[in-house]
Amino acid sequence: MPRSIVTKVARATLRSLQISRNTRISYTPFAAVSVLPRATVPRFYSTAGPGGNIITPDKQPAQPKEDAAPSVVGAATELTDDQYHKLADQYMDRLVTHLEELQDERDDIDVEYSAGVLTVSFDDGIGTYVINKQPPNKQIWLSSPKSGPKRYDYVALGDGQNEKEGTAKGEWVYLRDKSTINQLFRDELQIDLSMPVGNYGEEEA
Repeated sequence: MPRSIVTKVARATLRSLQISRNTRISYTPFAAVSVLPRATVPRFYSTAGPGGNIITPDKQPAQPKEDAAPSVVGAATELTDDQYHKLADQYMDRLVTHLEELQDERDDIDVEYSAGVLTVSFDDGIGTYVINKQPPNKQIWLSSPKSGPKRYDYVALGDGQNEKEGTAKGEWVYLRDKSTINQLFRDELQIDLSMPVGNYGEEEA
Protein backbone atom coordinates (compact mmCIF):
# COMPACT_ATOMS: atom_id res chain seq x y z
CA MET A 1 0.00 0.00 0.00
CA PRO A 2 1.48 3.46 -0.90
CA ARG A 3 2.83 5.54 1.94
CA SER A 4 0.52 8.49 1.17
CA ILE A 5 -2.58 6.39 1.58
CA VAL A 6 -1.28 5.03 4.88
CA THR A 7 -0.74 8.56 6.11
CA LYS A 8 -4.27 9.63 5.16
CA VAL A 9 -5.76 6.63 6.90
CA ALA A 10 -3.79 7.39 10.04
CA ARG A 11 -4.87 11.03 10.08
CA ALA A 12 -8.52 10.14 9.55
CA THR A 13 -8.31 7.71 12.43
CA LEU A 14 -6.87 10.41 14.69
CA ARG A 15 -9.63 12.84 13.85
CA SER A 16 -12.32 10.26 14.49
CA LEU A 17 -10.86 9.58 17.88
CA GLN A 18 -10.51 13.30 18.56
CA ILE A 19 -6.93 12.92 19.52
CA SER A 20 -5.03 16.17 19.96
CA ARG A 21 -2.54 17.10 17.26
CA ASN A 22 -0.01 17.72 20.03
CA THR A 23 -0.04 14.05 20.89
CA ARG A 24 2.92 12.34 19.31
CA ILE A 25 2.03 9.04 17.75
CA SER A 26 4.44 6.73 16.11
CA TYR A 27 3.26 4.22 13.63
CA THR A 28 4.80 1.71 11.40
CA PRO A 29 3.81 1.65 7.76
CA PHE A 30 2.26 -1.62 6.68
CA ALA A 31 5.01 -2.18 4.20
CA ALA A 32 7.57 -2.25 7.01
CA VAL A 33 5.76 -4.94 8.94
CA SER A 34 7.11 -8.41 8.33
CA VAL A 35 5.00 -11.46 8.98
CA LEU A 36 6.87 -13.87 11.17
CA PRO A 37 6.33 -17.57 10.57
CA ARG A 38 4.28 -19.41 13.11
CA ALA A 39 6.44 -20.73 15.89
CA THR A 40 7.27 -24.35 15.39
CA VAL A 41 6.64 -26.44 18.45
CA PRO A 42 8.74 -29.58 18.48
CA ARG A 43 6.65 -32.72 18.62
CA PHE A 44 7.88 -35.91 20.16
CA TYR A 45 6.66 -39.28 19.00
CA SER A 46 6.94 -42.38 21.18
CA THR A 47 8.32 -45.49 19.57
CA ALA A 48 6.72 -47.67 22.19
CA GLY A 49 3.52 -49.54 21.55
CA PRO A 50 0.73 -50.09 24.05
CA GLY A 51 2.60 -52.93 25.68
CA GLY A 52 5.96 -51.21 25.67
CA ASN A 53 7.14 -53.08 22.57
CA ILE A 54 9.35 -51.30 20.07
CA ILE A 55 7.48 -50.05 17.01
CA THR A 56 9.09 -50.83 13.67
CA PRO A 57 8.80 -48.54 10.58
CA ASP A 58 5.71 -50.45 9.46
CA LYS A 59 4.12 -49.65 12.86
CA GLN A 60 4.09 -53.28 13.94
CA PRO A 61 5.42 -54.23 17.39
CA ALA A 62 8.78 -55.95 17.10
CA GLN A 63 8.64 -59.38 18.63
CA PRO A 64 11.47 -60.26 21.05
CA LYS A 65 13.86 -62.91 19.83
CA GLU A 66 13.37 -66.29 21.37
CA ASP A 67 16.38 -67.87 22.93
CA ALA A 68 17.54 -71.08 21.34
CA ALA A 69 16.43 -74.10 23.20
CA PRO A 70 19.22 -75.50 25.29
CA SER A 71 20.80 -78.73 24.21
CA VAL A 72 19.65 -81.83 26.07
CA VAL A 73 23.16 -83.15 26.40
CA GLY A 74 26.25 -80.99 26.60
CA ALA A 75 29.68 -81.46 25.11
CA ALA A 76 32.09 -84.19 26.12
CA THR A 77 33.70 -83.65 29.50
CA GLU A 78 37.43 -82.96 29.41
CA LEU A 79 39.23 -85.83 31.13
CA THR A 80 42.81 -86.56 32.01
CA ASP A 81 44.19 -89.94 30.99
CA ASP A 82 43.80 -91.25 34.54
CA GLN A 83 40.21 -90.01 34.79
CA TYR A 84 39.33 -91.55 31.45
CA HIS A 85 40.73 -94.98 32.32
CA LYS A 86 39.06 -94.95 35.72
CA LEU A 87 35.62 -94.05 34.32
CA ALA A 88 35.87 -96.31 31.28
CA ASP A 89 37.10 -99.30 33.31
CA GLN A 90 34.31 -98.84 35.85
CA TYR A 91 31.70 -98.80 33.11
CA MET A 92 33.18 -101.75 31.22
CA ASP A 93 33.35 -103.79 34.46
CA ARG A 94 29.68 -103.09 35.23
CA LEU A 95 28.73 -103.93 31.65
CA VAL A 96 30.65 -107.22 31.67
CA THR A 97 29.22 -108.21 35.06
CA HIS A 98 25.67 -107.53 33.94
CA LEU A 99 26.01 -109.40 30.64
CA GLU A 100 27.76 -112.38 32.23
CA GLU A 101 24.93 -112.64 34.77
CA LEU A 102 22.45 -112.45 31.91
CA GLN A 103 24.42 -115.17 30.11
CA ASP A 104 23.87 -117.46 33.10
CA GLU A 105 20.12 -116.87 32.78
CA ARG A 106 19.85 -117.32 29.01
CA ASP A 107 21.20 -119.86 26.54
CA ASP A 108 21.18 -117.56 23.49
CA ILE A 109 23.89 -115.16 24.71
CA ASP A 110 27.65 -115.68 24.61
CA VAL A 111 29.83 -113.07 26.38
CA GLU A 112 33.61 -112.82 26.06
CA TYR A 113 35.89 -110.15 27.51
CA SER A 114 39.58 -110.23 26.64
CA ALA A 115 42.31 -107.60 26.31
CA GLY A 116 39.82 -104.80 26.86
CA VAL A 117 37.48 -105.99 24.08
CA LEU A 118 33.96 -107.17 24.96
CA THR A 119 32.00 -109.27 22.47
CA VAL A 120 28.37 -110.20 22.98
CA SER A 121 26.97 -112.73 20.49
CA PHE A 122 23.33 -113.76 20.10
CA ASP A 123 22.38 -117.16 18.65
CA ASP A 124 19.00 -116.11 17.27
CA GLY A 125 20.46 -114.32 14.25
CA ILE A 126 20.88 -110.90 15.83
CA GLY A 127 24.67 -110.97 15.47
CA THR A 128 27.62 -109.85 17.57
CA TYR A 129 28.15 -106.59 19.43
CA VAL A 130 31.71 -105.43 20.03
CA ILE A 131 32.55 -102.85 22.73
CA ASN A 132 36.03 -101.60 23.57
CA LYS A 133 37.93 -98.66 25.04
CA GLN A 134 39.62 -96.19 22.72
CA PRO A 135 42.21 -94.34 24.89
CA PRO A 136 43.65 -92.01 22.18
CA ASN A 137 40.19 -90.44 21.77
CA LYS A 138 39.08 -90.99 25.38
CA GLN A 139 36.01 -92.80 24.06
CA ILE A 140 34.25 -96.13 24.19
CA TRP A 141 33.57 -97.60 20.77
CA LEU A 142 30.67 -99.92 20.00
CA SER A 143 29.85 -101.83 16.84
CA SER A 144 26.24 -102.95 16.44
CA PRO A 145 25.05 -105.48 13.80
CA LYS A 146 21.82 -103.42 13.64
CA SER A 147 22.88 -99.77 13.69
CA GLY A 148 26.60 -99.89 12.89
CA PRO A 149 29.58 -98.32 14.68
CA LYS A 150 29.25 -95.58 17.29
CA ARG A 151 31.74 -93.60 19.35
CA TYR A 152 30.71 -92.63 22.88
CA ASP A 153 32.14 -89.72 24.87
CA TYR A 154 31.83 -89.26 28.61
CA VAL A 155 29.40 -86.44 29.51
CA ALA A 156 29.20 -85.41 33.17
CA LEU A 157 25.67 -84.80 34.43
CA GLY A 158 26.60 -83.15 37.74
CA ASP A 159 27.98 -79.68 38.46
CA GLY A 160 30.38 -77.99 40.82
CA GLN A 161 33.81 -79.21 41.81
CA ASN A 162 33.04 -82.86 41.17
CA GLU A 163 32.34 -82.10 37.53
CA LYS A 164 35.58 -80.16 37.19
CA GLU A 165 37.46 -83.14 38.53
CA GLY A 166 35.69 -85.49 36.13
CA THR A 167 34.22 -87.54 38.95
CA ALA A 168 30.58 -86.37 38.74
CA LYS A 169 27.88 -88.78 37.67
CA GLY A 170 27.76 -89.08 33.91
CA GLU A 171 26.93 -91.17 30.87
CA TRP A 172 28.77 -92.45 27.81
CA VAL A 173 26.95 -90.52 25.07
CA TYR A 174 26.94 -90.75 21.27
CA LEU A 175 26.96 -87.00 20.61
CA ARG A 176 25.44 -87.21 17.13
CA ASP A 177 22.04 -88.34 18.38
CA LYS A 178 22.49 -87.82 22.16
CA SER A 179 21.87 -91.50 22.88
CA THR A 180 23.75 -93.57 25.46
CA ILE A 181 25.12 -97.11 25.42
CA ASN A 182 22.43 -98.10 27.90
CA GLN A 183 19.75 -96.79 25.52
CA LEU A 184 21.18 -98.77 22.62
CA PHE A 185 21.01 -102.04 24.57
CA ARG A 186 17.49 -101.24 25.71
CA ASP A 187 16.22 -100.24 22.24
CA GLU A 188 17.94 -102.93 20.17
CA LEU A 189 18.09 -105.87 22.60
CA GLN A 190 15.51 -105.09 25.30
CA ILE A 191 18.31 -105.35 27.86
CA ASP A 192 18.12 -102.75 30.62
CA LEU A 193 21.64 -102.34 31.98
CA SER A 194 20.33 -100.31 34.93
CA MET A 195 18.15 -103.17 36.14
CA PRO A 196 19.41 -106.19 38.10
CA VAL A 197 19.31 -109.33 35.96
CA GLY A 198 17.02 -111.15 38.40
CA ASN A 199 14.33 -108.48 37.91
CA TYR A 200 13.81 -109.06 34.17
CA GLY A 201 11.22 -111.80 34.74
CA GLU A 202 9.37 -109.66 37.29
CA GLU A 203 9.26 -106.70 34.88
CA GLU A 204 7.88 -108.83 32.06
CA ALA A 205 5.23 -110.30 34.36
